[in-house]
Amino acid sequence: MKNALFVVITATVAFSQTLLPVASYAQTVAAAQVRGTGIPPVSKAGAAAADNSVRPFHINVSEEALTDLRRRIKNTRWPERETVKDQSQGVQLAKIQELVRYWGTDYDWRKAEAKLNALPQFVTTIDGLDIQFVHIRSKHKNALPLIMTHGWPGSVLELTKVIGPLTDPTAYGGRAEDAFDLVLPTYPGYGFSGKPQAPGWGPDHVARAWDELMQRLGYKQYVSQGGDWGAIISEVMAVQAPAGLLGIHINMPGTVPPAVVKAVRSREPVPAGFSPAEKAAYASLDVFYNKGFGYAEMMNTRPQTLGYSLADSPVGLAAFFYDKFATWTYTGGEPEKSLTRDEMLDDITLYWLTNTGTSSSRSYWDAAQLGGGPFTAIDIPKVPVAVTVFPGEIYQAPRSWAEQNFHKLIYWNEVGKGGHFAAWEEPALFSTELRAAFKPLRKAGSLSTADAKKQR
Repeated sequence: MKNALFVVITATVAFSQTLLPVASYAQTVAAAQVRGTGIPPVSKAGAAAADNSVRPFHINVSEEALTDLRRRIKNTRWPERETVKDQSQGVQLAKIQELVRYWGTDYDWRKAEAKLNALPQFVTTIDGLDIQFVHIRSKHKNALPLIMTHGWPGSVLELTKVIGPLTDPTAYGGRAEDAFDLVLPTYPGYGFSGKPQAPGWGPDHVARAWDELMQRLGYKQYVSQGGDWGAIISEVMAVQAPAGLLGIHINMPGTVPPAVVKAVRSREPVPAGFSPAEKAAYASLDVFYNKGFGYAEMMNTRPQTLGYSLADSPVGLAAFFYDKFATWTYTGGEPEKSLTRDEMLDDITLYWLTNTGTSSSRSYWDAAQLGGGPFTAIDIPKVPVAVTVFPGEIYQAPRSWAEQNFHKLIYWNEVGKGGHFAAWEEPALFSTELRAAFKPLRKAGSLSTADAKKQR
């Protein structure tokens, strides 16, 4: 029986002979979007294109893979229920059983597949690895190019709700001058991007690849945004400061002084001289590192060991991810208040069908080899930084810490709702924040008419 991994490989290979020269890429995207299909026309002349070509991508999971998923779900061997009445031991049996029952009987992956295939999807090879991405050009002139990076356990799916508000702001209460061109890459080892076959695809490598991607797409100047991995990649890009990067916006900022991380992990009491905001941040970090960091320690140190379960058991994968949806959404442990069952299962099923539970876990191992942590302060001296702090984030960054390492802090706002998956949970608010955050950079990054026409 063919498995889900085989399906993904064939979906990618199916397009390996339809390469598009970079010179024709802009026209190809425009033609596809006018037609409304999201799938660019194939150029036969592009078959001999070089390795830096951009080729269209389309998802077509076999029915056999979906049947196998439902069979595995039906044959799940369940553990006994937890011995407590709360979530302190992890995902509660009744919660995950209800979600999985729906997954195995009523859930329809084809709807998610159609949603993704309605978008202009492409793949290009950078440093020997296929990078799959979505690219949407705004209909508005002088749109600001923006590369947005998803996190774990997320995917491009967590960003789809903001595509409309960001690329077509006039349809969502914004102004034409607020428009963005969007590039949404899939992180290496996740989804339909390639799986690194050797160590070395840590954040520094991914950051350089993202700049290469934007240059390859013809963008001389652009901005970057992200939470979770996206925040880390955006910050590393800002440290690298490539010539085209105008600024970054992050919603999970790395601001924690290394001494504070050390004190938290050593379970030391909060320093007496901290401000109320710093004390609150310290308390949140204490909960995260000392009660909720086990998932990351496993991926940081033994991703391969963990990966066998994630690759073999759909319920194991679902429980691992649902734990984070429950903990990191701004819902008090009830993610269904913010995300629908279908939305969560779309994301989980994407990981299952691409068999990327293990390879995505290795991204943590790659990053851990460089030291530091997800919130450790990164000194950014040159590139402008904008920050939005959401109340349900793992920790609420104090501005006093941010000002110590973000030397060009151009925007700071603390909003009243939303959590770790900000674009997924609160797309309207998130879009408003990005418009405001990047407004100061639009004039500085405006292109001449000739350059704008060249990019389009």
